[in-house]
Amino acid sequence: PPAAGPHGGYRALSTGPDGGDKMVQSPPWIVPLPPKVKIVEVGPRDGLQNEKQKVPAHAKIEFINKLSKTGLEVIEATSFVSPRWVPQMADASEVLDGIDRAEGVSYPVLCPNMKGLENALKHDVEEVAVFSAASESFTKRNINATIKQSLDIFEPVITTATKEGLRVRGYVSCVLGCPYEGYIKPDAVAEVSSALYEMGCYEVSLGDTIGVGNPGSAVAMIRAVKEKVPIEALAAHFHDTYGQALVNLLAALQEGITVIDSAVGGLGGCPYAKGATGNVATEDVLYMLTGLGVETGVDLQRLMEAGGFITRCLSKGSNSRVANSIWRRSSKVRVSFHYKEVLATALADGNVTPSERALIDQYRLRHNIGSEEHAVAHRALGWTKAQFQRGFK
Repeated sequence: PPAAGPHGGYRALSTGPDGGDKMVQSPPWIVPLPPKVKIVEVGPRDGLQNEKQKVPAHAKIEFINKLSKTGLEVIEATSFVSPRWVPQMADASEVLDGIDRAEGVSYPVLCPNMKGLENALKHDVEEVAVFSAASESFTKRNINATIKQSLDIFEPVITTATKEGLRVRGYVSCVLGCPYEGYIKPDAVAEVSSALYEMGCYEVSLGDTIGVGNPGSAVAMIRAVKEKVPIEALAAHFHDTYGQALVNLLAALQEGITVIDSAVGGLGGCPYAKGATGNVATEDVLYMLTGLGVETGVDLQRLMEAGGFITRCLSKGSNSRVANSIWRRSSKVRVSFHYKEVLATALADGNVTPSERALIDQYRLRHNIGSEEHAVAHRALGWTKAQFQRGFK
């Protein structure tokens, strides 16, 4: 992680009024953050399920294949649900059979019942997911069952999947508010989350389905849940309806969560939550984490390529502020000094410290510096790729 400043904050880059970058101190209230975060890309399933424009299977396959080349560890591929209720997912079998599965990448699928699991098992999946909610009204409208009935439905799915050697992930919707009930008590979220964890879900994703949460309500909810479920088994899944997703994620990181669900281009919504906007954009999450010195292993340039591809398929623009800003800058704005000179400053003493590497990474993200330009720059300064990676000559 980046080095702490004199007041306990972390160093980061900030764009000044002249368009140049300067180093600034983050506020001292930022507590130590996890060194690494796993990003779960939910664009192909949760991101597309509510899109009215039909995306053909071959486009979904290409979308997932592009995501597989970004460094993401988890890409939620599709769901085996009734095509009557979610027609966008009717091609689940074709998509799973068509993707090129990358080594080290998991492609979970959503299975709401035993029939869905039986279909998933025909396609050599390694991970499945089930979902419930902390709201009785939402659960009733979503799957026509009470919360208890939904858990009864999922229990044999989880048991059977576990016996088959599959990992099972659980989703809890409406953790910070419900379109029908309004406020949801944190204890209600904790109860459902605990039930899924006790049934065998290795990870429970906490979803602000309608995006009404704020850092205060997010922290209160997470603290209630982690009294019953280990923090290592929790993930944050926040929609950005009120523009609070990133600050809510920062609050979640400070509470110890190390898994974030997001969708490239800010895709998403929920067919049973009118007015809910998309998931927080993966590009925006990655930009924030990079600035904080938190490792993800994800390449922003390739992520933007995947996001650009799927938004073109949908004939719509990206909802990622980061992606849109970088596209605008790369087409119009020239940086005030060459990347080689920026790199030379960091490499002058023959070492690359973790804080310097974080600053370099954020500069590359902000100015759209690709791998080729980066390689040319460090070679021109007499550094090999191996030397740069290990941090000294």
